[in-house]
Order: sequence, then structure tokens, then C-alpha cells
Amino acid sequence: MSSVAVLTPESFEEHRSGLKDQEITEDEAYIPTYLEAFPPLPEKGAPGEKSGEPVSAWGSKIRPIKASVITQVFHVPLEERRYKDNSQFGEGEEAKVCLDIMQRTGAHIELSLAKDQGLSIMVTGKLDSVMKARKEIVARLQTQASATVAIPKEHHRFVIGKNGEKLQELELKTATKIAIPRPDDPSANIRITGTKEGIEKARHEILLISAEQDKRAVERLSLEKAFHPFIAGAHNRLVQELSQETGARISIPPPSLPKDEIVITGEKEAVALAVSRIRAIYEDKKRKTTTISVEVKKSQHKYIIGPKGNTLQEILEATGVSVEMPPLDSASETIILRGEPDKLGPALTQVYAKAKSVMVVEASAPAWLHRFIIGKKGQNIGRITQQLPRVHIEFTDGEERISLEGPTEEVEQAQAQIQEIIKDLLVRMDYTEVIIDPRFHRHLIGKNGANINRIKEQYKVSVRIPQDSERSNLVRIEGDPKGVQMARRELIEMVQRMENERTKDLIVEQKFHRTIIGQKGEKIKEVRDKFPEVIINFPDPSQKSDIVQLRGPKNEVEKCAKFLQKIIADLIENSFSISVPIFKQFHKNIIGKGGANIKKIREETNTKIDLPTENSNSEMIVITGKKSNCEAARDRILAIQRELVGPEKPKQIMNIIKNILIFMDDVVEDCMEVDVRHHRHFVCRRGQVLRELAEEYGGMAVSFPRTGSNSQKVTLKGAKDCVEAAKKRIQEIIEDLVKYRGREWAALTQRCFGFQVSREEASPQENGEVIPDAEFVPRKCDIIIISGRAERCEPAKAALLALVPITEDVEVSYDLHRYIIGQKGSGIRKMMEEYEVNIWVPQPDKQLNVIKVTGLAANVERAKLGLLERVRELQAEQEDRALRSFKVTMSVDPKFHPKIIGRKGAVISQIRKDHNVIIQFPDKGDEQQVGDLIVISGYERNVEEAREAIQQLVAELQEMVSQDVHLDSRTHARIIGARGKAIRKLMEEFKVDIRFPQPGSDEPDKVTVMGLPDTVDAAIDHLLNLEEEYLLSVTETETLAAYMKPPSPKGFVVRDAPWNAAGNKAPDMSSAEDFPTFGTGVAPKQTSAWGPKKF
Repeated sequence: MSSVAVLTPESFEEHRSGLKDQEITEDEAYIPTYLEAFPPLPEKGAPGEKSGEPVSAWGSKIRPIKASVITQVFHVPLEERRYKDNSQFGEGEEAKVCLDIMQRTGAHIELSLAKDQGLSIMVTGKLDSVMKARKEIVARLQTQASATVAIPKEHHRFVIGKNGEKLQELELKTATKIAIPRPDDPSANIRITGTKEGIEKARHEILLISAEQDKRAVERLSLEKAFHPFIAGAHNRLVQELSQETGARISIPPPSLPKDEIVITGEKEAVALAVSRIRAIYEDKKRKTTTISVEVKKSQHKYIIGPKGNTLQEILEATGVSVEMPPLDSASETIILRGEPDKLGPALTQVYAKAKSVMVVEASAPAWLHRFIIGKKGQNIGRITQQLPRVHIEFTDGEERISLEGPTEEVEQAQAQIQEIIKDLLVRMDYTEVIIDPRFHRHLIGKNGANINRIKEQYKVSVRIPQDSERSNLVRIEGDPKGVQMARRELIEMVQRMENERTKDLIVEQKFHRTIIGQKGEKIKEVRDKFPEVIINFPDPSQKSDIVQLRGPKNEVEKCAKFLQKIIADLIENSFSISVPIFKQFHKNIIGKGGANIKKIREETNTKIDLPTENSNSEMIVITGKKSNCEAARDRILAIQRELVGPEKPKQIMNIIKNILIFMDDVVEDCMEVDVRHHRHFVCRRGQVLRELAEEYGGMAVSFPRTGSNSQKVTLKGAKDCVEAAKKRIQEIIEDLVKYRGREWAALTQRCFGFQVSREEASPQENGEVIPDAEFVPRKCDIIIISGRAERCEPAKAALLALVPITEDVEVSYDLHRYIIGQKGSGIRKMMEEYEVNIWVPQPDKQLNVIKVTGLAANVERAKLGLLERVRELQAEQEDRALRSFKVTMSVDPKFHPKIIGRKGAVISQIRKDHNVIIQFPDKGDEQQVGDLIVISGYERNVEEAREAIQQLVAELQEMVSQDVHLDSRTHARIIGARGKAIRKLMEEFKVDIRFPQPGSDEPDKVTVMGLPDTVDAAIDHLLNLEEEYLLSVTETETLAAYMKPPSPKGFVVRDAPWNAAGNKAPDMSSAEDFPTFGTGVAPKQTSAWGPKKF
């Protein structure tokens, strides 16, 4: 329960009238002296301190500015050090701890070791950081002790302080940890943990706090709750004054707390004085006051209470009567007024006035229409609340009612507007409800809402699907009646399709999942394309699940399942694997030259064969595929090994291999003669032929003599059989070189390789003169020699010549060259990169109609086609540009130009957008242009349509009228609103243009309204209504200001001024000598009614 009083205009008027008869003379009114009004500044040296003179009103000494960074140094004795290992000082645990503390607190810490092995610590930083760092250093680097101190339990809260601030400050100051028992713990002992020095400091501080509290007194008064408002006073002013006068702290329980106890704390004398004053007030009010009860509707109680109980406080302040309200959760409607009998009547009048100041009505509207009434982003309801800001409109979820609350007249207006909106919506909106099983809801919504969003956009409806937590099967469709029915039909069809759906789980080993999906999902995409109505879901690899889920129409799911089972059966069949042990030295024979053997086996048996790496010690070859194919591949690999080992039985294989190895250990060296001219063939290309011989014949070594030695002796070293076979092979190669050697040459100029050779350089000279018609003779550096068998030299020559770049000319009109080149050469660069050619465009001054393309023949052909295609595109663009250049000029009176352009160009931009044209208005600063001509350019048809649109707009503007209305200039700012928001809304509503006078105008009240005659009249009527409404508010404000700040005809008066002394005169305020200015005066800018200008 809360009660206050307010000073109403009537009581204020009565108070003023009572003072009119009491005139205050000059002798009675206190006039300050000159020194009191203008205290002198303190003189240098603070003379007040030395001579005992009083310090001036400007204050005493200026406080020195404290540094923001401080440094503290403290010492930790050897016996109290936690880490005593001196061998690693600066690197051990102490350094790590300090580094951690620096990072956490932001303070800088320096350690040093004293001669007595004690630790000196210097901490630098801001005060807060230093205190925190010091506390952590003491806790982590110094051994800890503990002690207890006992103080009365009721003093513990003073040690803790407000929000624990005192305790935190004490812990930082003493670098200790202080543990205070909980309120429910009967113990009164406070435990202090830290260093010995810190414990002593903390103990001393705690005992000081307790001793200070021992001097204080606490008094608890149990007084009836109903009289607490009289003790507190309106807005708690009386109790605050009482606290200031007595110095005691008075705590009155809030109205919501049902306690009668008032607690007074402070010095004993102050508490005793406050108790006596409170008891006096209580006894006085108990003796003089009486009560009356009234019944007021429960719904009106909140208007009597007001926001935060302010209305009750106003009634108490105005009448001295306390209003006791029943709790809001109580059904009681009885209000009790307590006060002196002669004041109860005015208080009761105010209570009824407050109760009836606000009206609550309800409008009936279907719940599904609520969000349409509110509008998109609250647009509809926002329009009402802006016009009627004191009306509160509340929509209740699930209920077919709308509550309106506010002043009676405004509520009635808002109710009429809402009813109009409801009526309009009921005519053009409809809804329907469809019962759909909740299990289908997520499928109706689709991935990321794709399905439901498509239906909403297609049929212009709103579809509400309940949340899973609602456990509802009711889907609601709202919107245009036709769209609602079509959306309903589609939803039902979707549900019917889903009801026919079936879900089937296939068990597929997880190791096959990636194979079925394929690289980048290519294989599973083929399956999905084949069965588009079936959804195939693979489990997440982390789940390690073998279940693949199929969902879709029953028949399609069965077909898809059979298809996948067939794929899985093939995978299982092809996943058979066997391992074949093959001696490591035979692996290269199984691979064959260039992998020929292993590749052949893989292709013919359709298997996957994996051999161990060269560095591996494993001899196992793994074959994967169908069982029969794997066995066939195994047999073929084993057959190769048997051929290498020999025809002996498997039991004798090991012995044979050992004999072979022993035989191979018997290495022989042999020589043969090879003509010097053939040596190059064997050693060229980094000895590729020699490497092939070594691989083919058991790793034997072949050595050719050094170049220039003219020796024909070639040395072969290795197993005897391998050496003989290698000699035979070398002889065959020599015979081929002698028998089948052919030679073809091709002369390729440097130009072929990207060099541009000028005619002067390429032409032979005689006596220093160029012979232009001389026959071209290739140079040695231009000749490429092809060696090999004759039947192979010709294809090589043809392939080589195919790589020679060619240059071809493309006929392109000169005026298109710059478009082909593009901005900063981007177009031609793109073509050169795309076709891998070089494109040469002649210089603009030559004006040639040809472009040269250089590159490989195939690339040049592609580039020519691309270039011609680009030419066709540019020619089409030129034709289109010519069609778009159609222009029309029309004459329109310049006074209509701003209207055609619209606010921020909105109207003209819309015309340009609708008709795809360019519209140019005459430049105001260009004297050569005709002021009323508007130029429209674009396609001919679009230009004609745009001209008709502008002509129609001008015809409408010509029908408009302009009318002046006089509105009090004091109301202009209110009509315009913040940043012109209110006036813009008014202009949009009435379709008119309203112009207010500029500041300093000769006719400050003249407002011009332009528009159609009907709308202008309606807008003027509305403006006059607004003026009448705002003028009342302006008048009241000015009247109240006149009362609160009455003018002083005498001005400011002081006594004992310097100019009152003999021989002195008062300064002339109009004199520039007595009152010089600080610079050129700047006249204050006049502010427009629209508010300050923004730049």
C-alpha cells in the first residue's frame, strides 16, 4: 500500500492567492553582498592557511594529480618462501608463477634475490592491477598461515560490505583470504589465511570495523502498516528530511511487504531523536485520522495506483490522505481512504477522477484475423497508435477479442478504426483448416521450408503448421478465398501421395557405401535419376551404421530396392580377395616392361592387383575381384614365377632358387665393340637405353667409353646369361640403326617460335643493300633433324609441323575494334586466354578493317569462329543502341517539374523504371537550355508511353488548387512532428502538399496547402483541428511557465558593490570598454519549425 500527494493547479492557485495579500518588502527580502555573490579567487600561496584567514568560497588548495601507474616493493623472507631451490633462480617455478600472474593481472613483476636468500618483489602497474598481483604473489610464492578473529555475528555484514565490496577491498589491501561463516552458521569466528604480516593487518582492520559498530545503536519500532505513508510522506520526502535532520538511517518496509517494523540505525543520540519524532507523527495521525471505504471496479484500480504508485503519491501530496489499495491478486474491490475528516472529500473526488480517466473496451474479431489487423511489421496498428498515442491496444492469443485502453474519446476513435479494418478483412479474406497427421508436417514444409514457401508465394496465402511441441494435427490456411482453396487442394494431394509412401531399410555393409555413392556422388545420382520419386538416405559415416533407408511410392521403392540389391550383390561378388606369395626379386618380371604384364593380367581377368611398394619387405601380391577371376589371375602370376624358377616341382623350388642365386653371384665381365657413331644413341637422354637394358637383363651394368676417346670397347658386367642376352640385344639395336636410319629436316624460322624477324634481318645483302626478292635460305639454327626408321620419320615431321604457329587475317570493321579490345584490354585478353592464341589489333590511326590471329592451326580456327561470333553480337548491340536512341521533347511548365520529379526523385524514378526510358530535365544553371523542355529517350514505344504518363500527371497537377490557411506559428512544430514525420504522414493521407513559412517570414502564420479541391478542404479542416488541440497545450505550458518563473522587474541586486563606494560609478553594460567582447558577435541562427538542418 502506498500513498502520496501532488500539488494540483487548483491548490497551487489557491496557495498563490493566499500569498497575494502578504507583500514582502525590500527590508524583509535578503539581498546578498557583492563578495557573497562573487567570491574572489584564491591568491597564490593560499594566504588563508598562513594568516588564519577563512578560505574563500572557491575552495582551498588544488589537489595534486596522482599518477595512474604505481610501484610497490615487498620482501619475502627465506623461511616463508614456498620455492627454495636457488640453483635455477629466474627459471624455476617462481618465474613461471610470476609470468602467469603478469598475464592475468596486466601488472609488471621483477624478482631479485637478497643476500639472506630472501625474495624482493617489485610490482608496477595501475593500482587495481598491482593490488591483485600482490595478492596472488603472496598466495602462490609465500607460505601461508591462518588465524581466527571473533567478533559479534551482527557485525559480519559490515565486514562484507555492500555486494561484498568491503571484503574484496580488505583482501586486496592485506593480501589475505578472509572466510566469513554463513548466516545460518552459529559460529562467530572469521578465518584469515595469508602471510603473518597480512594476517595481523586484516585482524586489526576487522576489529576496527567491529569497534565502530559497537558505538552504533539499532532501534526497531512496530507501528501499524496503515500509518507508514504518513511517516514516509509523499515520495518519501518526510522520512528523508527526518534522516537528514537526525543523522539516523530510517528503513520503512515497502508497501508490498506486509511488515509493521520500522528499523532506525545510527549513533545512539541520533536514533533516540528519530524514534521520538516518528512516534510523535504516529500518535498525532492515529488521533486525528479516520477512514472511509469505497467500491471501485477492480479493472480501474491500476489507474488509481498509477505507474510505480505515482498517482497514490500525488493524492497523498495534494490532500494528505493515504489511499489503501487491496492487493492486485485479491478479488476485493474495496478501497480505504485514511486521513483527516475535512480532507477525505477532496481525496475521494480525486480517486474517482483517476478511476474514470481511462476507458477499457473490447472489439470482437476472429483470432486468425489478428495478425492481418496488426499488418506487416505492425503497419496497420502503428497508424492508429501514432494518431492516438494514448490508446493501448492489446491482442490476446487464441481469443477472439481485442482490448483497447486509454482516454474515452481516443478509445472510441480507435475502436471505430479497428472495426472498419475488421469489416474490410472479413470481406476479402478467408481461412480454412485441414487435419493432417503430424508425421507429414516436416515433409509439407520441405528442406529449408522450400515446399511451404512455394505454396505461400504461388497462392498468396499464409499457411500455419503447428510446432512439434504443440502435438496438433490442425494446419491453418489464411488469405485470398480462391488461393486458400487451391492451397488446401495441393496440401491434401501432397498428403495423399505421402500416405502411399513406404519406407524400407536395406542392410548394406558400410564399406560398400562410398562405392555405391561414387566419386562426388556420381553413381548414386544415376540411381536417383532412374528412381526420381524415391529418397535414398545413407547413414553418417561416424554412426558406423549399415542401414540405408529408401522412402517413396511403394512400387518405386520396391524397384529401387531390387536395383540396389543387385548392385550390392555385384560388389560383394567383386570384393573377393586372395593373397599370392611371390618372391620379391620376381615382382619386376610380373610387372613387365612398362607394366605390360600386370596390365594385361588385370584387363584379361578383370581384377584389381596390388603389389607391395619397392621399399616394403612384403612378398604378398593381393588380387581383388570375382572369385573365378581372382583364381585365374593367381594362376597366371604363379605361372610367371614357375617359368622364372623352372619346371621343377614345387617342393624343389627353394633349392632351385638358391642354386640360381648362387649362380647369379658368379658375376662375369665381358666386352664387345660398338662403332663410335652409335654411342650417342645409347647414352643420350640421360642413358635411357642403358637403363632399359639393365632393367630387362637382371640389373647388369653396361659401360660405354668416355666421349672423345674414340674407343669402340663397351664393357658388360653381370650374370653370364644376362650378359650374353644383353650383347645380343645391343647388336640388334646397332643393326636397326644402320639398316633403317632415315633423315628428314624441317626448316623452322625463329618466327615459328614466337620471334618476330624483320625482312631486313631475314633477307640476304649484297654490298650492304637488301635484296627483297632473294630466295629464302634456312639457317642452321632453324633446322630440326629427325632420326629413326623411315616409316616413323614422316609422322614425326607432320606432328612437328602441326606445332608450328600460323597467322590468319579476320575481316572486322574498324569501328568495332575498341569493343573487341574491351575496357583496359579485358575483352581481347579473355579471348586470347580462352583460345590460346595471340590476337593483333592494328593501331587506331591506321583504320584497318583486319585483325590478325596467331597460334596453332586448331586454336586459330576456334579463335576465328569466336571472333566472328563476337562481331555479330556487337553488330546486334549497335542496332539495338540505334533503336534505343529515339528521343522526344515535350514542353511542361517549370512549376510542375518538382511534382513530376517527386520527393527524392520517387515519381520520376518510377516512370523511368516502368517504361525503361531516360528522362532529362533542364539544368537550372544552364542559360542556353529552354527552361520548360523535358527530353525522353529510349525505344520509340516506351518513349511514347512515358510521354503519355507525364502528360496525364501534368493534367492532374493542373486540376490542383492552392489555398492559404492561417495557423498559430507556435503550433507549427507540433504539426510538423519530429523530423517532419507527422506532416509527411498527413500529406500522404490527404494526398496534398503543405508548405510552412520560412523563419523570419512577414506572415509567420500563413500555411499553403496544394492539391485537389476536395482533399485540400479536408486537409485544412484537419489542420485547424490540430491547431485548436495543440494551442490548448501551448497555452497551458506558457501559463505554468509564467507561474513557475515570475519576471523580476528589479533584476539582480547586490549590496556593498565596488561601484557603490564614494567616487566610483556603476559600469555601463552597453559600453564595449567596460564589457569588451571576445570576438565578433555571431547572431543566433533562426531555427526552422522543421528542426535543425543536417549537413
